[in-house]
Amino acid sequence: MNGGPRTLLGFDYGLKRIGIAVGQELTGTASPLETLTASANGIDWGAIQHLIAEWKPHALVVGLPLNMDGTEHEMTTAARQFAARLRNKYGLPVYEVDERLSSIAAEERLQADPAKRSQRKDRRDRIDREAAQIILQTWLNEQ
Repeated sequence: MNGGPRTLLGFDYGLKRIGIAVGQELTGTASPLETLTASANGIDWGAIQHLIAEWKPHALVVGLPLNMDGTEHEMTTAARQFAARLRNKYGLPVYEVDERLSSIAAEERLQADPAKRSQRKDRRDRIDREAAQIILQTWLNEQ
């Protein structure tokens, strides 16, 4: 890898769905990409492998859900475990970022934009993708 601008994938980890976004350091922007649905078998690692092969990211960013006072809870531990598995499986740097309020911000963003409003069925998937974009954009903005 050269020292140039990097491509990153961002993840909004959840037990039922994982929102994914892609971003570029060159432009400093992130875009919603996809939402994976967890099955009874858990995380769809094949789908994540496919996205990594397609986008060839230099690093990954995982949102850490925290309580409003900054303390950790069960989902924080689950998100950290997901981040560790990504790191071990793909050998890429994995950054963690505070994701407090990302899902609320994503829902507000979708409500404010009539073009992004969707059927109830697709609404949760859209919120998870938008939350992943917010998480990745937050990380890019902090760099």
